[in-house]
Amino acid sequence: MLRNGIRIIVGLLAVCFVTWISVYAQGDNIKVKGLITARTGDSIVLKSTDGASMTVTLDDDTKVQQPKGLGMRKEQMSAAVLIPGLKVSVEGTSQDATHVLAKSITFDKDDLQTAEMIQAGLNPTAQRVTTNQQNISANKENISANQQNISANQQNIEANKQGVEANQQNIDANKTSIDANAAETSKRFSELSEYDTKDQLDVHFASGSDKISAEDQEALNKLARGAVNLTGYIIQVKGFADSTGNAAMNQTLSMDRAQNVIAYLLQSCNVPVRHIVAPGAMGEVAPAASNETASGRAENRRVEVKVLLNKGMAGS
Repeated sequence: MLRNGIRIIVGLLAVCFVTWISVYAQGDNIKVKGLITARTGDSIVLKSTDGASMTVTLDDDTKVQQPKGLGMRKEQMSAAVLIPGLKVSVEGTSQDATHVLAKSITFDKDDLQTAEMIQAGLNPTAQRVTTNQQNISANKENISANQQNISANQQNIEANKQGVEANQQNIDANKTSIDANAAETSKRFSELSEYDTKDQLDVHFASGSDKISAEDQEALNKLARGAVNLTGYIIQVKGFADSTGNAAMNQTLSMDRAQNVIAYLLQSCNVPVRHIVAPGAMGEVAPAASNETASGRAENRRVEVKVLLNKGMAGS
């Protein structure tokens, strides 16, 4: 009789324990790490290292932040930085097996810079290669000058020959680095979702200016009015410059132009910040026309604005 009573009590405890587990799992706090592969206005899709996907929903209480300094401080950021290609850590509430409501999203500054370069069509190694190629061109000019003084300085000729060999080794090493990084960049792009372009326009600027004309302001208003009728849209902004001036100045100018367009969309067109991805500063690269003519340079002083919709959303 006593033994039967004990069995009944153990059975009841087991049922209570299972019931508690199922209740506790509903709405449990979880932490997820992964790579952003898709972005809509109010959600992102993460892909973990094991290939699993998780949809993360953002709301007005979601904190986006990055570590600051060596302590526990974190800098609050705009949701606009959550772009495809960014590695993030998400803390939030589980909605079901594949959905999380985010309380906070944390990312590393270096990972953001890498993702921005991918969005802008740039590669950090390619920038170093460009610098090396400029150094190689300068060395070739020095070699040519030394060859004109062969009769006066035979020892310098020999030294320059050694310099040519060293530069050739640098060229070979840079080519290997370019190939390796191109493969890595292609892999990163292949992991990102594709988008349909629903609307686009080019905002043009005067030479050396980042001011938006009244005509282009009206065009931006029209684009924004069309975008808000789309579910899950994002707006991509890329700034460009012509070849006038030096490359560093044009890089900064292209960023200023892109940021001014974003500010106008936020402040005058009432586009929510979470629907705009971080701006891309392209500088002089990818010209729309030849920089050899005034009309071509005018075409290159631009900001490209695109309204994008994830193909999965577009087909739904």
